[in-house]
Amino acid sequence: MRIRKSLVILPLGTALLLSACASTSNDGGSSGSASPTASASESVAAVDLRWRTRPDNQAEADVYKGISDAITAKGVGLNLTYEAGNSEGSPYQDKLKTELGAGTAPDVFWIPGTDIADFAKAGLILNFADEAATAGLNPTDFYEGPIASLTVDPASGQPADGFLWGIPRDVSTFALYLNLDLIDKAGAENPIELAKNGEWTWDKFAEVADKITADGGKGVKGFAANSWWANYGYFINSAGGSFFSEDRTKCNLDSAESVAGMKFFKDLYDSGSTVKFGEDGEPPFKGGTVGMFMNGRWATPGSREIKDFNWDVAPLPTGAAPGKNWQFWGAYVINAKTANPAAAVKLVQELTSAEVQGQISELGANIPSRKGDDVIAKFLTFTPPTNNQAFVDGITNDPVAEGPLWKGNWPAFDKASNDKINALMNGQITIDEYASSVCKATVDAGAFE
Repeated sequence: MRIRKSLVILPLGTALLLSACASTSNDGGSSGSASPTASASESVAAVDLRWRTRPDNQAEADVYKGISDAITAKGVGLNLTYEAGNSEGSPYQDKLKTELGAGTAPDVFWIPGTDIADFAKAGLILNFADEAATAGLNPTDFYEGPIASLTVDPASGQPADGFLWGIPRDVSTFALYLNLDLIDKAGAENPIELAKNGEWTWDKFAEVADKITADGGKGVKGFAANSWWANYGYFINSAGGSFFSEDRTKCNLDSAESVAGMKFFKDLYDSGSTVKFGEDGEPPFKGGTVGMFMNGRWATPGSREIKDFNWDVAPLPTGAAPGKNWQFWGAYVINAKTANPAAAVKLVQELTSAEVQGQISELGANIPSRKGDDVIAKFLTFTPPTNNQAFVDGITNDPVAEGPLWKGNWPAFDKASNDKINALMNGQITIDEYASSVCKATVDAGAFE
């Protein structure tokens, strides 16, 4: 399960120091410097490379290992070693930073979209725009939202020619995972049908949650969501608000629209129709005591284990601003100290091919980051859930792309704003106190340059 948590802040200066100390030697097992080796079984001399992702479970890790072995066997000049990162949330990124400083990090690795700027500004990952052009790796083949954050000039904080910090591995989006049996038992309206009829509004959503809670049986709750930035952030976006100003240089959490979204979220929890804020919503959903569980596509493999009730997914309810689901993504990036940038780009090219993205999507956890009707059509065949269209609609209907703060510090923003939101949700401050203090807290934390 991929529960995103508040990030532990590593000061930028520390990251830069770590980067400056990074070794390009292969001594002691460092992968930052891979060296070519000959292989009689391959058509060209193979370069040794290590690469890493953060799989959610052993089944996903096994798929990546199989992909890695298959690429090696193709004879394209890559002799690969795959490593499964086994820590959730910020510890995964923090470990990478430590290894990058020590010269022991992999040549290619995956990181969340929010962390791209942090790694790039610290000099930890390679700008491989020139190498990608030489290899024929075209960023325009992928969704615009992630690419806009991967082609940024750090000096201006805006997309510019000559920059490419990574290629998106996949995209995801939120949906409501539904216990259809609980909904039927409570006599509540079906969110899937309400959405088809254009009636799936915040008010209807609250009504369904209340109905499930009241009539679903002992211990049943209508709604659950985990307590990280994207869950409450959706309601902020859907109210017409946002985390940041349009140029992403200032906090916007105190705007009237952003506060309205946060107030709805708070009122929903105060209604008594939800699992307690801060508690993991996935176990009670899988255990059959939650009617609607808000989570990303990555929750699908776990939901496929459910045998005791009928489940499906529905779109998120619509607030004042249509669309505005999150477009989650992460990217394959290249160690700035790799001795073989051309080979590393070749690996990124292989890992983001349509064929490999299809294999990853078949697990049910991700949507391919490549654009195209043929890619979407294939994704729709990966069931359950039956209503995969809910995820596709979230990706294509004006989503808000997860992205880094190029002119600021995302970990600092995340921690400061999350501390205030936790205080609000736990009753320590009022909505008015939250509105008057949340942006100041992010500024005081050093979230903006």
